[in-house]
Amino acid sequence: MWVCSASPLVAEICAGSGLDWLLIDAEHSPNGLEAILAQLQAVRSYPVTAVVRPPVNDAVLIKQYLDLGVQSLLIPMVHTADDAAAAVAAAHYPPLGIRGVGSALARSARWNRIPDYLARASETITVMVQIESREAVENAAAIAGTDGVDAVFIGPSDLAASMGLLGQQEHPDVVAAVEHCITVAKAAGKPVGVNAFAEATARRYLEAGVDFILVGADVALLARGSEALAAKYIPEAGPGTTASY
Repeated sequence: MWVCSASPLVAEICAGSGLDWLLIDAEHSPNGLEAILAQLQAVRSYPVTAVVRPPVNDAVLIKQYLDLGVQSLLIPMVHTADDAAAAVAAAHYPPLGIRGVGSALARSARWNRIPDYLARASETITVMVQIESREAVENAAAIAGTDGVDAVFIGPSDLAASMGLLGQQEHPDVVAAVEHCITVAKAAGKPVGVNAFAEATARRYLEAGVDFILVGADVALLARGSEALAAKYIPEAGPGTTASY
């Protein structure tokens, strides 16, 4: 599930739920470096995989995330193989990439308490790239085949928007594009994931072979749950009543 609240407490509650993995999101959520660090610390003792999504495919930001101790990255808006290669390069030290060296200062190396961290860091890092545009679908095979890309994730919301179908993630053309990307990623031997909040759609993509999936979000569960309580216990507002913003 998504963790978008920027709250270590909420992240810890979600980490103890029995779910397989959490996506700590900084693209559409108020997550800065300090908040991400606190959430990583909060979920560390639970049997859950923490994936972090930066707001942009940026080498400096990726370096900072990795130094915080992020080990699984989901890079958004990867449209081409060159974009994918840039994400991979940002995540690895030379000669494999361009990651800046600051292990003595960083939680990732436990401040140089991890033996041979510089030589072994690449073994601990997973780079997932997000296909979420018409252009990316057209380049899906090249993106999935990029050396160092460990997995592909498909974002139907932005994909639908790029296809002129804003808000229509269930449109047959969007579903077909998603399923095409699943097939392409499988052919490349890469794990593939997708975002699908509607259960019927999630089940369809699972049957299509996705390896991992996002099926909910902390903020959405809180919003819908609190609305359900209000509907159950509070009479409908009368005419002229203005809701707060």
